[in-house]
Order: sequence, then structure tokens, then C-alpha cells
Amino acid sequence: MAESLVHAIPGTPLPGRAEPGRQPARELYIDRLRSVMTAFVILHHTAITYGAIGGWFYYELKPSGTASSLLLTLFCATNQAYFMGFFFLLAGYFTPGSLERKGYARFLGDRLLRLGVPLLAFIFILGPVTAALVTAYEGKGFWPTLAYLWNHAVIISGPLWFAQALLIFSAGYCCWRVLARVPLAPPARAPRPVPSGRWWLLSAIAVGLGALVIRLVVPAGVNVIGLQLGFFSSYVFLFAVGIAAWKRDWFRGLDWRNARPWLIGLLVSWPALPIGIHVARTIYGPGEARFGGGLSWPAILYAFWEPFVAWGLIAAWLLVFRAFMNRPSAFWSWLNRRAYAVYIIHPPVLVGISLLLHPWIAPALLKFCVTGALACSACWLLADPLVRLRGVRRVV
Repeated sequence: MAESLVHAIPGTPLPGRAEPGRQPARELYIDRLRSVMTAFVILHHTAITYGAIGGWFYYELKPSGTASSLLLTLFCATNQAYFMGFFFLLAGYFTPGSLERKGYARFLGDRLLRLGVPLLAFIFILGPVTAALVTAYEGKGFWPTLAYLWNHAVIISGPLWFAQALLIFSAGYCCWRVLARVPLAPPARAPRPVPSGRWWLLSAIAVGLGALVIRLVVPAGVNVIGLQLGFFSSYVFLFAVGIAAWKRDWFRGLDWRNARPWLIGLLVSWPALPIGIHVARTIYGPGEARFGGGLSWPAILYAFWEPFVAWGLIAAWLLVFRAFMNRPSAFWSWLNRRAYAVYIIHPPVLVGISLLLHPWIAPALLKFCVTGALACSACWLLADPLVRLRGVRRVV
């Protein structure tokens, strides 16, 4: 994820903020952001387990018109608007320096190791095991499910679609560098001012328009070779912005003055989706409005709502964490080192805990909180011995 999915930047962490004109050897707050976003991924899938709209291995409750289902759906919609795009932004941020240091062959080899191996491990082991846990609980058998999935070569990439996409993006960036004849050089930055608010506005409109066009062909929620292309307008854009942000040192240059219009925009635009859902349910009936594709007003609303919410949330996370979370901490270092392993192993852990708690009769929101907390804790604890194994730690 983020920097762990790309490369660990060498250097000793420096406390506090960098001196003017100096870049810290390691930007600690970025590591912490990826750990927090990893926890949000687990909570996102927990919400789907208990009634939110989305794809997952196990559903204890189906989406409905209940208050808990609608709240969890809004939680997931807000996450979907920005958090995977945020991962691509951070991944892009660490890509140029890594390529410059390693060269093409070593850079791509490192990507294949750190992204390709976990992807294959999930496709052949963790994905089928997670699916088999569910069928075993339903009385259909564990081993028969595994045998069926393996014999029929059923590909389950699960959340490791991110690794698959990042492999494609990394290879695409290398191809662009070669075609554009941009020579490799020692990593260096040329600080530039953060783009103006007009650029932010035009980019949000362009990304929303791109999403709308893509979803005419591939609606949101539909997989193509394991990838939900309906969301890739923002993913591609934010990966490219991450590359530019590293070269031009935008993360350090970002301040509240730059972000203020988008924070205001976030507060104004976020309610548009729940209002739109309510209006659509009134007009079309529950579950009948098409937010994920087409040219209906719900689809147009959703496509443009996402970037306007995302830009504000991403800016807020960056500014808050840079201001308050950029100091060394043994606890955060422990969390950060295990975040990528947590991302990889969380599906069977979360599904297993959800199944164990299935007999517990409790409100959906309470089960969401308890299961999410237990899953986050269990994933980090289980990831600890994994990152200590000699072969595994080279990958995660």
C-alpha cells in the first residue's frame, strides 16, 4: 500500500518538520496515513458485511432501506470517493524517486516481487480460502469449494486488484518515460507552487466527466479482469498527480489557504449524495435508481460528487497528518511496517470473525463497530509474525 507497495525510502527518520530548503529523509506522516487508510479498508468491508452496498465475500445483512444500511452505505460511498484514489496518489508520489534510483529493470523487478507475488498468493490461496470459509459455514463444504475454484481456474483477486492496477500503472509510467525520452537522473525535486484553485476545479470536472463516460460502458461495481474500471478516472489522475507532487514538492507546499475552498466544497457537496439518494428513492422506488452508470441524473450526480468530495478529504488528511503526525513513534512504526501485510490478509480474517459473531444477535451498527475493531486488531497481530519471516518480509 502506498509507500510499502512501492518501496521503502532509505534514511533515518527525522523528528519534527524539515528545515527550510531541506526534505526529510522520510515523511513519517505519509506512512501513518497509509496505516489509517488500511484500517478504513477493513472497516469498509465490515460495513458491506452488515448492510452497505458493495462487493464482498460474505453478507450477513443485505442492503435495505433501514437506517443502519443507509448509514453504512454512505460510509462506504464516502470511502470509495477518495481512499483508494488516495492510495494511488501516495503510490505515485514514491514512484519517480524509486525509478531514478533503481533504473528500469530493477524497478520493474521490485514491482513484480512486491505486487505480483501477493497478487498471485491471493488468487491461488487467500481468495479461495476466504470463499471456502463462507461456503463451509453455509454447509456446502470447505474442500469441495477449494477444489472447484482451483479446477475451474476461478480468479479471485479481491482487494489485491490494487496491486494488479499498480503494476499496470508502474509499467505504463516506465513506457511513458521511454517514449518521451526522459532520461534517468539522480532523484531531485524542483519545487513549484501548488496549483491554483482554478486547476483543482477543472481537474474535478474532468475526472467527473471521465467517470461518467467510462460508466456508460462499464458501470461502477462491474469488474473487468478484476478491475472496477468505473472508478479508474480518479485513480489514473491521482497516480499522475502523485508523480507530479513528488517532482514539484507539492505536499510540503500545500497549506490551508490552498485547501480552504475544497474543504468548504466538501462540506457543501457531501450532503448532495444522501439528498440525491432520498429523492431517487422517492421518485424511482428503493433500489431502482441507477447511480452507477448511464446518463440519468443520479449517475451524473454520483460521477461529479466523487472528485469534489475526494479533493477536500485528501487535502484535509494530508494537512492534519503533516501538522500533527510527523514525529517518530515506536507504536506507529510498528503499525506502519505491518500495514501492507494487513491489507493482504484481512479478507479471511474479517470473514472468519464475522462468521464467528454471526450467532450474536445485536444491532447492525453495533456489530459493525465490534467486528471492525476485532478485525483490525487481529490483522495487525497476525501480520506481526509474517513480516518477521525471512522470505515474506522481502515482499511485504
